[in-house]
Amino acid sequence: MRGPKAPKDPVAKRPAVYVMVDSIIEGSPRGNGKYQDICYLNGRIAQKISVLCNEMPKEILELVPGSAGFRKLVHTVGVTVIATKKELQDMSVEFTLNCLSTVPGADGTCYKAEVPCNGQEVKITVAEYPDNPADGLLGSFVTTFPCHETAKLTVCFYLNDGYTAPELVPDAPVEFDSLRYRKMIERSLLQTGNLYRVQRAIEKAQKGEEVVVAYLGGSITQGAGAKPIHTESYAYRSYLAFKNRFGKGDGSNIKFIKAGAGGTCSELGLTRYEMDVLRRGSVVPDIVFLEYAVNDAGDETDGVCFESLVRMVMDGPGYPAVVLLFSVFMDDYNLQERMIPVGKRCKTAMISLKNAVTPQFSEETPVITKRQYFYDLFHPSNDGHRIMADCIDYFWETAATAPKESADAAVEPVPAIGEKYRNLRSFDRSNYAAHPEVRHLSEGMFTETDRVLQCVEKDDNPLATPEFPDNWMKTPEGTGEAFAMRLWCKDLLLVYKDSGDVSFGKIEVRVDGTVTRVIDPLEVGWNHCTAYVVFESDVAAEHKIEISMVKGDEGKAFTILGFGYTTE
Repeated sequence: MRGPKAPKDPVAKRPAVYVMVDSIIEGSPRGNGKYQDICYLNGRIAQKISVLCNEMPKEILELVPGSAGFRKLVHTVGVTVIATKKELQDMSVEFTLNCLSTVPGADGTCYKAEVPCNGQEVKITVAEYPDNPADGLLGSFVTTFPCHETAKLTVCFYLNDGYTAPELVPDAPVEFDSLRYRKMIERSLLQTGNLYRVQRAIEKAQKGEEVVVAYLGGSITQGAGAKPIHTESYAYRSYLAFKNRFGKGDGSNIKFIKAGAGGTCSELGLTRYEMDVLRRGSVVPDIVFLEYAVNDAGDETDGVCFESLVRMVMDGPGYPAVVLLFSVFMDDYNLQERMIPVGKRCKTAMISLKNAVTPQFSEETPVITKRQYFYDLFHPSNDGHRIMADCIDYFWETAATAPKESADAAVEPVPAIGEKYRNLRSFDRSNYAAHPEVRHLSEGMFTETDRVLQCVEKDDNPLATPEFPDNWMKTPEGTGEAFAMRLWCKDLLLVYKDSGDVSFGKIEVRVDGTVTRVIDPLEVGWNHCTAYVVFESDVAAEHKIEISMVKGDEGKAFTILGFGYTTE
């Protein structure tokens, strides 16, 4: 990490608050013909600043998130970009600082500049943009590239008169080859569990047989914070480590499945496993990583869905080895203490990034600092993803050198939390007819297909693809009867689209004539997939399920992405 440059002009003599310093950004294809890197702020810019300097004055942190405070505080925005490839340092990118609008139909201010990729700082003078009454929170930094490339981005705010900020002190480089680093990595392995299935996969790989290593989880598994996302994510790097250690010849017998989706928990993972990991029966995994320790606050069943998912995967096609991976947020949060008993009863391997990196953050000379490990408050940087991959590679090493297991694990039958949904099956618009439990389905007013969906980068593909593309959508103009279905089930989960679009409205779910759930898709405020339990019972039976807009929202939209159900 570099410090601020020596001042060369009057603006540069002003105190500066750094928001990003040499952060790797990626111009990813966005499906709109543009290659963009988007850093979402949405009121969290104070936390981003605190990542770089934990001694920042409280007054600055309080002013900077909102547009009015930003204009009071900031004289000039300084932007520096350096292309990763030297031959591309003569190109330029467009940098935009967007303000969120608080007025329907009105646009927030966009502070823009064309920035060369040769390290020359470009300054945006805030006062040159008029006050805009529609401006709310600072929304995002958007960098638009002419092609799919990466670069380093530095953004600093030069302050108005009367404000001061501490100088940025750079961190020492991470010594990845040191003994201290190795010991940090070794702390991550909480439990090897029964190694029979992992060692079976290693033997298959060494013989040249096909081995599938799969990853299911949230945004960290998707690769958030890694640039480029498809090759620097922990998932790809740890798959590559397995391939290099155990693959036959060129390692082409080792296959990679990555199925992370930002902002989703194991409750949705239950409904995605068949579609996104098993690929509707075309994939049989040998090893499956489950990464939900930082996302499962959204699991309304408080761990029952997580344990159900663990047992579903273990008993599913291929009887794969399951590895529980516990990521960690910058505030040291995760849910591993809730999940560890599940791993103990199921005899799975467990790897904890919290145990590896959190203790050393408070040391006088840490192996890696928080601002080096984290890209933002939640996601690892490239260095953080490397550490995650190294922790997994240490598990590969341990499994390969450990005494050979003679038999598979005797999993304890009594669950630690619950396993109510371990036999859950899922369907969407494309395959409901293949489920005999669906006795009847009428789309009613949900006749359209939503194309504005959460998109994720799967496997080693840099291009994002939509989740649940075969869905049922009711548009604002849609009219008619309720969505109606007769389903033989015991428990039922509804998968739907959250949205930040005010044209979306609330629905109510009726089961056998009784309202069991009212769902507001605007509650979270951004476009992603969510699953909720809408019906539970002790025995399976045929039930009539109806979904309609609540009174007053008949002229709004809603998207049903799919369903998950149990029969036993």
